[in-house]
Amino acid sequence: MTEPYLRIEKLTKVYERGQVLALDALSLDVEKREFLVVIGLSGSGKSTLLRCINRLIEPTSGRIMLGSVDLTRLSPERMRKMRRRMGMIFQHFNLIRRAPVITNVLTGRLGYMPGWKAMLGMFSKEDQDRALESLERVGLREKAYVRADELSGGQQQRVGIARALMQEPEILLADEPVSALDPATSHSIMQYLEWMNREREVTVLASLHFLSLARRYGTRIVALKDGQRVFDGPPAEIDNAKFKEIYGEDAEEVEVR
Repeated sequence: MTEPYLRIEKLTKVYERGQVLALDALSLDVEKREFLVVIGLSGSGKSTLLRCINRLIEPTSGRIMLGSVDLTRLSPERMRKMRRRMGMIFQHFNLIRRAPVITNVLTGRLGYMPGWKAMLGMFSKEDQDRALESLERVGLREKAYVRADELSGGQQQRVGIARALMQEPEILLADEPVSALDPATSHSIMQYLEWMNREREVTVLASLHFLSLARRYGTRIVALKDGQRVFDGPPAEIDNAKFKEIYGEDAEEVEVR
């Protein structure tokens, strides 16, 4: 039997000196080229899960296997190199707000550069051309030399996608990428992620707060509650009734787009 592309085994994360259990011995397998959507209310463990996978947050215990590599055992230097393969899109964009758009996109190549070149921002002509191509892909080439903080929220998130494209990732972790956006813009952002999944064959793990988006774009949905998996299956199996069954009275807090 073929091993899963990503295997999460009994992943646990405890915050605040043992007072908050964010992930509770969570186990999960992800196949290559899946578009896995993780849903759940705030505090369910969605963001913690994604950030543990690329070790922006250190797990308390458990194991995360990416292929044959145990990510939880890598040194900081080896983990830095591993992150070349792992794109990340953030809820609040995580851009250098006063820097030009193209500079933000070029930061997606930092993991491939010697430390001293990265410190000095010495990007090659090839990388600069690639950054413009990535901006072209997300419809923002004309904004390349505009400051990032002059863009709308949807445009800033598209810059984040262009930055992820620069990494040429095998896996993309999208942490609530549309929660701050209006419905029309949300769909445009999700369509870019869908393109990466289908055309670039990138495995996508996206945490979402909206059931309708999860059903539209995911090939599989996992629901978390209190750090545990309470649903795992195809989008067609999680209708509104099932959703309310999982979340009870809290389902009213989740807006359907």
